[in-house]
Amino acid sequence: MKFTRIAAALAATGLLAAAAAAQQNLTAETANAAGVPGNTVLSLGEFASAAGIANIQVATGQTLTNSVQNVAEGKTDITATPFILPFLLSRGAGPYAKLGPETGAEYTDRLAVLYTYRLGAFTLSAYNSSTVKGWDDLKGKKIYNGPPRGAALTNARGIVKIATGLVDGEDYTGVQVNWDQAVKTMTDGSADAFVLPSSFPDGRHTQAVAAGAMTMWSMPKDVFEGEAAQKYMSAPGSGRLEIPLSEAVQAEGVTVISEDDMFRGIATVGGEIVRKEMDEETAYQLTKAVLDNLDAIKSKTPFLPNVSLGEIEDTSTTGMCGAMPLKYHPGAVRAWEEAGYTVPDCARP
Repeated sequence: MKFTRIAAALAATGLLAAAAAAQQNLTAETANAAGVPGNTVLSLGEFASAAGIANIQVATGQTLTNSVQNVAEGKTDITATPFILPFLLSRGAGPYAKLGPETGAEYTDRLAVLYTYRLGAFTLSAYNSSTVKGWDDLKGKKIYNGPPRGAALTNARGIVKIATGLVDGEDYTGVQVNWDQAVKTMTDGSADAFVLPSSFPDGRHTQAVAAGAMTMWSMPKDVFEGEAAQKYMSAPGSGRLEIPLSEAVQAEGVTVISEDDMFRGIATVGGEIVRKEMDEETAYQLTKAVLDNLDAIKSKTPFLPNVSLGEIEDTSTTGMCGAMPLKYHPGAVRAWEEAGYTVPDCARP
């Protein structure tokens, strides 16, 4: 387990409430430090420290399926999560099948959201030296599709099936490796192609292209506009990405291809969650630390300005409401409203 230590010092001029929060040592879990949730959680730790709120110890490179359960069980205070996971947990389904529906629902009822963002849009990519030259070439190939037991794996398998009709383990061989080994897996020949959540530009591809020129493909337009994809994009934890091809920017050496001037993909949405029992002042201060520093956080990487961090009113962007079972923490609601945002009624506790 890889840890990043975020130390906090209490500011001498801090308010009493902040002073009380600063006595705490909090723990957090997230995925690869280079990705969207890695950056958001580490930024939360950094700015919570700078504001004198808390000491946060962040474990990066985690499988978020496990992290969500850890928060529900009180083993961790904060985690990033794609919102498909609380949905599956609430039903005791998928990776939470062993918990069962009753325990899964009980665990879900313990959780609340601080803020949301888009984790990435699923793309197909491969080295130019690969025999994979697009979505039609995946049959019989080895495809790196995320970590074991993770939400990314569930989504990647679903998206390949929608785009090609192919099933992991029957029509192609899925390769599952934890996020901290993602770039190594991409570069060492373990897979012929990669179906992974990507940002624009994407941290993993920016590193992997050092091993050779690559190509990234948009989801075909007819597939994207088809009934199966539209239904998938309306499911909990999913959204749509349709942007001008000129904005689908990747690192030099990565060629981005679409059949027209738009790039399309099924997106994953999520956010940072805590237990409902976290005291309101702590949840307020943590959320405020992020909202007060949105510009600084977005300046940390080229892709963070494009992940809808700081959005709350458009639930089709945030993934809140509908079948997504979680609501905002009362302390988070106070921070958002104090900052001048309108919290949708369906997302209130």
